[in-house]
Amino acid sequence: MSSDSDLTARARIRDAAIALFTERGITGATIRDIAQAADVSSGLLRHHFGSKEGLRDACDEWAMGQIVQLQMRFTDSQTIGPLTPEVVALQQYLVRSLMDGSPRGAAMFKQAVEQGEIWLASTHLETSDRRAYVAVLGAMKMGMFLMGDQLTAVLGEDVREIPGYLRMIRASIEIFSQPLLTPEQTDQALKALDRLGNP
Repeated sequence: MSSDSDLTARARIRDAAIALFTERGITGATIRDIAQAADVSSGLLRHHFGSKEGLRDACDEWAMGQIVQLQMRFTDSQTIGPLTPEVVALQQYLVRSLMDGSPRGAAMFKQAVEQGEIWLASTHLETSDRRAYVAVLGAMKMGMFLMGDQLTAVLGEDVREIPGYLRMIRASIEIFSQPLLTPEQTDQALKALDRLGNP
């Protein structure tokens, strides 16, 4: 059974790993650097997580769990919860984890889509393809983070820091809050797709 100090050390290691994985990528963050940032020995890190892959799995699971809880609270209450620096850090970590192209990242995206389908079923949003709707929505939202360097260059503010991040997210909320197509344009576009699929 773990002592309180063990649990505290485990949380410190996890938090340090999330920060370094976000900053440097999974391959760029070493066990030694993570242990040093958490103020523990490499041996204690291995005791808790076994390896960097085990640590990464634990970080993925914990971060996804936190985001899923936030999504469930939103689904239940239909109100947006507080946007804290911790939530921002989790978003940035999950996007970085998904970027590395590993089977773990792919599995995490699939899990996020499955959770999104549950959310979508609780709404009045209309779609002919629920899975595609959620998957594309997730990819579009991730695109902001994947193009962080380009957004930073054109906005003149680092979107990985809070002022630039808030500017980016505010723009995305404004985009999602209003239709970009009229009903007539939507109908025309869908009919054009139907013609392309059935020449």
